Amino acid sequence: MLCLGCWLALPGSSAGQGTMPQVLDTALLQEQWNYLQERTRIYNDYRAIREDMFQKVKRNTMDSLNFQKGKVRDLTGRLMSTREEGDSLMALLEQARKERDDAIRNRDRLSLLGIGMHKTLYNTILWAIIAGLAFLVILLFTMFRTTRHSTVRTRKDLEELKEEYENYRKQSRERYEKLVVSHHHEIKKLKEGRGL
Repeated sequence: MLCLGCWLALPGSSAGQGTMPQVLDTALLQEQWNYLQERTRIYNDYRAIREDMFQKVKRNTMDSLNFQKGKVRDLTGRLMSTREEGDSLMALLEQARKERDDAIRNRDRLSLLGIGMHKTLYNTILWAIIAGLAFLVILLFTMFRTTRHSTVRTRKDLEELKEEYENYRKQSRERYEKLVVSHHHEIKKLKEGRGL
């Protein structure tokens, strides 16, 4: 009998313990704890639980904890990966915004003689240059026309003056010749009148 009592008291012995209930193999952890709470007795404020059931629930609990820790690690890794991906996407978005702003700024800016300026100022300067050149062309054309008109009139006046001068010269020459001839006749008359 002493042997039987020792044999029952050994932790590894299965005599008197019966088979492992199915709930400890298939049920959720909460249901396993509920089963232990319902099927065990309290003696002097201690709960008497069979060692094999306790070890089974302990293994199941540790397996569940390890599984949940693995899930937490996996989710934490995915969260970190998602955050890194989000950060890289935010950096790409910021870079894209910066490039877009630069493109808009460059689209509205032009370079004139190496000086960057806004398109409106560039257009204003070019239109002012075009207007100035157009004004200069009109001014030069007007001056040319006036000068040409003056030149034509001056040439005409010169031709008229040359003609008048030529006529005057002919008339003067004829008068001079007449005068010389007349003078010569007078001298001849005087010589003839003295020599008589």
